[in-house]
Amino acid sequence: MNIKPIIGITPCLRLDDYVESVKRAGAEPMVLSNRDDPAAVLAKVDGILLTGGLDVDPALYGETAHPKTQTAPERDTFEIPLSREAVRRDVPLFAICRGVQVLNVAEGGTLVQDIPSSVRTDLNHSVDVPKDHHAHHVTVTAGTHLAGALGPAVADTCPVNSRHHQAVGKVAPGFVVSAVSPDGVVEAIERPQSTFCVGVQWHPENFLKSGEFASLFSAFIAAAAAARAEQ
Repeated sequence: MNIKPIIGITPCLRLDDYVESVKRAGAEPMVLSNRDDPAAVLAKVDGILLTGGLDVDPALYGETAHPKTQTAPERDTFEIPLSREAVRRDVPLFAICRGVQVLNVAEGGTLVQDIPSSVRTDLNHSVDVPKDHHAHHVTVTAGTHLAGALGPAVADTCPVNSRHHQAVGKVAPGFVVSAVSPDGVVEAIERPQSTFCVGVQWHPENFLKSGEFASLFSAFIAAAAAARAEQ
């Protein structure tokens, strides 16, 4: 019998680091399909990892598309209801890059569709290579699940990588901002009432070599393991 928690990972083009991060944190990864039924998925897993990728359709939060918006309809169709139902059932959920945007939209928030044309900033939020390059710092809100997961080594700021042109706009009801970049762009949100429902805009899965964000994955997997033990 498999005693490891099972983590459902949404499909994307760069899966390897997500899968390996889940394994190293002590869980069994299950790569999902956009054709899966969200309710059936949630009956089989102990946690959900929402991965990075193309943009969420702005129509889902009542806006027309910016010229630089590139959508992935097949992912929206699967991931929006999956995220919404995971939150409703209090299934531990960790959302990364596109994932945090999916989470925010699914719960009633909006997005900044294009940071360069919408935010006055000197920061480059889209640095693709190397994938673990420290692009800028984020300020973490004390007392949040994110701060607890990052641990005492992160007093209030930490360096992160960055490759996105969109970000959380209006924060969804019931969620709070748990990290921001120096220019005020939202870098993380979470739902305090949930066991573990945290979304970050950077890519912690890319720091496998240094282990800088291993504690974040460990906190997520610990929540999934606790959920499994209660079944």
